[in-house]
Amino acid sequence: MKKYFFPSMLICSVFLHAWPASAQPKEFSFGVIAHAFKAEPDESALRDAISETDEDNLAFVVANGIKASSEPCSDKVYNRRKALLDDAKNGLILSLAASDWADCKRENGRSAAMERLNRLRDLFFTDEFSFGASKIPVIRQSATPKFRSYGENARWLFNGIMFATINLPADNNHYLPAAGRNSEFEDRLIANRDWLQRIFIFATRKKLDGIVLFCDGNPFLTAETGSLAKSSGKRDGFTETRQQITALASRFPGKVLIIHGQAEPKASDSAEITWRGNLGSLESISGWIKLTVDPSLPTLFAVRNNSAVVKNTR
Repeated sequence: MKKYFFPSMLICSVFLHAWPASAQPKEFSFGVIAHAFKAEPDESALRDAISETDEDNLAFVVANGIKASSEPCSDKVYNRRKALLDDAKNGLILSLAASDWADCKRENGRSAAMERLNRLRDLFFTDEFSFGASKIPVIRQSATPKFRSYGENARWLFNGIMFATINLPADNNHYLPAAGRNSEFEDRLIANRDWLQRIFIFATRKKLDGIVLFCDGNPFLTAETGSLAKSSGKRDGFTETRQQITALASRFPGKVLIIHGQAEPKASDSAEITWRGNLGSLESISGWIKLTVDPSLPTLFAVRNNSAVVKNTR
């Protein structure tokens, strides 16, 4: 697959004006690397996954998370993982996981989440391109002055499909039950609401056939489906985002696929897209997954393992 490099100064014109309103998607494949640090602080799983995706014919790759919760939230770890992403051959986009920032603690046990999130933003999300040798131009939410801190939220177009990352950590969206204002959660909730609105408005205006959102937490897990204990009384940190995505998808004429890294109680050995109308959900919880955009399919998206289509459940 031939890949293109867009000069930085042309990004806005290419993405916002030159893309034809009636653009039809062509068949292509992309990769999703699941969170490689579920239990052990061993970067070999991430390194191997990047190496394997480099050998495939992929338009780009999205990786969920860069470190384990048990690893220190240090600049040394961050810089080592950044170098690993930079060495990829394919264009590689990072989607943050809870263990990258939300789980970080200071020596006295207090949360270091906000400080570490800002550090990650400075290290990983300051330019207009993906990691890797094949640069994918992206538009970051930080390009909007009101949300200039939210560089981790990025979007890009490829062959008539909108792709975007959104910062939704798997630990109940980093909602803290402490009394008083939950500032990080509340501010990010506002930013994410604006981000989702813009994504769907743009995709609708351009008559795109599909939207793919990448996140860490599964916004569709509830107390009934396993994310929260029914008797705990804990607030569901995904409520507003779940309601917004559902409402936006119901008005969008194309397909909407959410790819997340948080398993549902019904464990499955194979990756399957679960569809509710035009809204699909896919767990990326181990290894890496190859997905194909195929306009001839009624679901538009298919999971492919070793070139075999994995069944889409409806």
